[in-house]
Amino acid sequence: MDIIRDGYNAWFEGIKQKIHSAQLRAAIAVNTELLSVYWELGKEITNKQDEAKWGDAILDRLSIDLRISFPNIKGFSKRNLYAIRQWYLFYKAGSEIVPQAVAQIPWGHNRLIISKIRNIDEALFYVQATVHNGWSREQLEIQIHNNYYNTKAKAITNFTNTLPAPQSQLAIETLKDPYNFDFLGLEDDALEREIENAMMENITRFLMEMGKGFAFVGRQFPVQVSESEYYIDLLFYHLHLRCFVVVELKAGKFKPEYAGKLNFYLSAVDTQLKHADDKPSIGLILCRTKDKIEAEYSLRDIHKPIGISEYNLIQALPQHLASELPTVEQLEQQLTRFENDREHNIK
Repeated sequence: MDIIRDGYNAWFEGIKQKIHSAQLRAAIAVNTELLSVYWELGKEITNKQDEAKWGDAILDRLSIDLRISFPNIKGFSKRNLYAIRQWYLFYKAGSEIVPQAVAQIPWGHNRLIISKIRNIDEALFYVQATVHNGWSREQLEIQIHNNYYNTKAKAITNFTNTLPAPQSQLAIETLKDPYNFDFLGLEDDALEREIENAMMENITRFLMEMGKGFAFVGRQFPVQVSESEYYIDLLFYHLHLRCFVVVELKAGKFKPEYAGKLNFYLSAVDTQLKHADDKPSIGLILCRTKDKIEAEYSLRDIHKPIGISEYNLIQALPQHLASELPTVEQLEQQLTRFENDREHNIK
């Protein structure tokens, strides 16, 4: 009997998926229980210090006793006990039990959030975003550094007038303003083609900055309209919005005519690429700067969904500061003098 031909592989894949799901549920359950223990421990430490007027020295004694009593359990160092207390104090004003969302992310993520964020609403935003996007700790740190909380859903759009309610809200929440492209290593005066080249060389970081759900389709993507060929700067497909996203990249300030050109591209994509099951394609103009009123006027009577966002690159040093910095030659001379002095002192 040929068990492979009889469907063994598909059957085995189903078993593997069930085991992976069980492992994930077990990991989440263990994490939830661990954070419940940490919550109660933070509460006990806080209450005892308030009642007995004990200082932080008690954390030294408690750390030693806990590690002796539970040698197989990590997480009872003085530093971690201090973090546990801070974590409890941070969230306790909003709840007497560990917040449900907080218990869904690892302890390392929790420590990172409370070390960087001072506002509970903002902290919970990052907790929920981590759960939704599946961010690693490094990815979470990058998003906090890029001020994701204050950029989310800030783009100027006409989505509420051009998309049905569920789709428009999701589209609004998907776009940011500004986008942070400083990882490209380019300065403010970079040209559009230079920026595109750097984006392709850093495609993973670029997609991470764009947000979850963006799948890259192509750069300078050709579309044929009548006898002319046009090229879309960047073309994506968004897996959650279920639509194409056409991105036009501009190295300078936003101009009203950009909206008309993008509207043209959206018509071409909807006609030539959009599948019958896809949602209407969305356009995004990425520019260095924009005038808010100009941008709103430009989108007012356009019937295709378009958003306008700024992006940030590394800013060049002001001339008066650049002139005060040593040149490469000066640094080399200083290093040579240092090495010579060190050799002389050794002798």
